[in-house]
Amino acid sequence: MLSESDTARVKDLADGLLAGNRAKLARAITLVESKKPAHRRQAEALMQLVLPATGKAHRIGITGVPGVGKSTTIDTLGSNLTGAGHKVAVLAVDPSSAVTGGSILGDKTRMARLAVDRNAFIRPSPSSGTLGGVAAKTRETMLLCEAAGFDVILVETVGIGQSETTVAQMVDFFLVLMLPGAGDELQGIKKGVLEIADMIAVNKADGEGAARAKAAASEYKAALHILAPRSSVWAPPVVTISGLANEGLADMWAQIERHRTLTTQSGEFAATRARQQVSWLWAMLETRLMDAMKSNPKVARLLPDLEREVRDGELAASAAVGRIAEAMGI
Repeated sequence: MLSESDTARVKDLADGLLAGNRAKLARAITLVESKKPAHRRQAEALMQLVLPATGKAHRIGITGVPGVGKSTTIDTLGSNLTGAGHKVAVLAVDPSSAVTGGSILGDKTRMARLAVDRNAFIRPSPSSGTLGGVAAKTRETMLLCEAAGFDVILVETVGIGQSETTVAQMVDFFLVLMLPGAGDELQGIKKGVLEIADMIAVNKADGEGAARAKAAASEYKAALHILAPRSSVWAPPVVTISGLANEGLADMWAQIERHRTLTTQSGEFAATRARQQVSWLWAMLETRLMDAMKSNPKVARLLPDLEREVRDGELAASAAVGRIAEAMGI
């Protein structure tokens, strides 16, 4: 239970958030990102208060290898959308250092136009080593942005590891950016990325890169053609764009909107959202259980010796898990 002062604080935060107050939105996100138990309880109460105002935005995941031009493309696309009357939130997940835990958090400097756009909100979040490089609270942050009135949510991934799969499971549409000159690059593409893509956009298709981009698009189309379709109403298209020159982005967005129309009519959109909700529940439950295990004093006393014995080959990992479970009473 929250104290009266905490309840009043959460209510004030929720009211400001629902009114579109950007400062309150930033504070709300900081609250849900906090690992302090007291803040966690406040965050849970806040999420429950704003829940009825969520779910209306179009959630787009965007990934691509470093150097493909994600930030430039998002900056241009986002500016196009705000110019058309949309409110755009960009959740950019930065890679945390495996050594120091620090992150770059430079997205605001790489998205110069959106950074000063009153109808845009950029929130860089360190991945903090979470699975797939996706910030642990990205899902909740997405809902808070929706409650604050943002109707397009763009989630930029690190583009390495399992981040693509993780983000694809929390958005309505997953866009994969590729570089021109498929050739050898095509051989190195993870099949899994192609399987979860709702669209492939070959970026930097301007100037001297235009011809190579068209050739690459043909290669990707052939690769997608042999994969079994995930949707009964949508076949992932391959388009060529230039985020820097703002070429092809209008057509790309039209395709994204068409996807939502078709999947809404077929019932796939609602079914996917429902599955995601349950998936979020289990993901958060696993996190909570891990936190409980790590904070258990009995486990804390056991772990150093268990880790040493497993590392030295004196104890099977399964036996070590059994001892930890026994210490927790499960």
